[in-house]
Amino acid sequence: MKRIYLDHSATTPVDPQVAELMMVYFTEYYGNPSSVHSFGRQVHKAIDEAREKVASLIGANPSEITFTSGGTEADNLAIQGAARIRAKKGTHLITSAIEHHAVLDTFKYLAKNGYEITIVPVDEEGLVSVQDIEKAIRPDTILISIMHANNEVGSIQPVAEIGRIAREKGILFHVDAVQSLGKLPIDVNQMNVDLLTISSHKIYGPKGVGALYIRKGVRISPLVFGGSQERKVRSGTENAPGIIGFGKACELAGQRMADENIELVRLRDKLFDGILASIDRVKVNGPRGAKRLPNNVNISINFIEGESLLLSLDLVGIAGSSGSACTSGSLDPSHVLLAMGLSHEVAHGSLRLSLGRQNTDEEIDYVLQELPKIVQRLREMSPLYHKAI
Repeated sequence: MKRIYLDHSATTPVDPQVAELMMVYFTEYYGNPSSVHSFGRQVHKAIDEAREKVASLIGANPSEITFTSGGTEADNLAIQGAARIRAKKGTHLITSAIEHHAVLDTFKYLAKNGYEITIVPVDEEGLVSVQDIEKAIRPDTILISIMHANNEVGSIQPVAEIGRIAREKGILFHVDAVQSLGKLPIDVNQMNVDLLTISSHKIYGPKGVGALYIRKGVRISPLVFGGSQERKVRSGTENAPGIIGFGKACELAGQRMADENIELVRLRDKLFDGILASIDRVKVNGPRGAKRLPNNVNISINFIEGESLLLSLDLVGIAGSSGSACTSGSLDPSHVLLAMGLSHEVAHGSLRLSLGRQNTDEEIDYVLQELPKIVQRLREMSPLYHKAI
């Protein structure tokens, strides 16, 4: 049986070059980077080199990169750290309805602890309005957090314009760029970003490592205490092999992104067009074209339950998802799709297929061969489908 992986928005395989480099720092160069002896200095130097590679991919200075355990920690560090240190200036925070739960749940936590939250809606394509953000700003607004690209429907947000408004009003601007790193060009200066979250395992690096960009001059309160690592912003012995692997993954992403995107867009559109041509009553979730991540396909199929669809696809060797991997254990429909105006019934029938650098035309052809058969079989078991036809 074929095995086709179309869940790259959840995680990616580690690139062989990344794995090879990391293994050296597991087995040969294993010193603590805080140690002053040669074993430690060697690892510390490699971490500094990785920091330069990560910074280069987003147009930052190496000193502005703080390594974390991943995107979730970086989001928490950015939002809680900024909110706490600016609490005397104000307690009002702004975000959007389609953020990752790492952002939304952090905002909800702060709402229970003395902060006021405004959650801005999105349109039917999952896009935030710059005007809505501007209208939500108050004299006591201290932080705006808007993702660069949505992890479920791939909608690319107008972060540069939002950042410009935030900068003009003296409000910190945080961007979750976990899904866009390595897929879209990122320049933190052109985007007017103060804090930016990125993660390794979305760009063919290891799991368990990410980073927070903190613009020079911006201060945040740390969440973890007990050491002087990462300029006292994030204490704890560094995950040296992970950080070094992340640096290599960023280096490779910068070299490959332009060519990869051309191929990803071609395969993405082939998949979209093939699905729409072979299955009726299908809705595309999110924008088409340039406002969508190059590797993202998200559809809702009427009269289909998402979990049954995923299990059926898995039986024929196709791995996809119905939303964020972080909430795949939930029976609730996607909060992103509900925010875009979909009904619970339609949202429950959603399918996300996210492509990666190893996917081929042959694999897309196989999906287009198997998916219509699965949909027809599942619809035959649906009494609602028979009533509708």
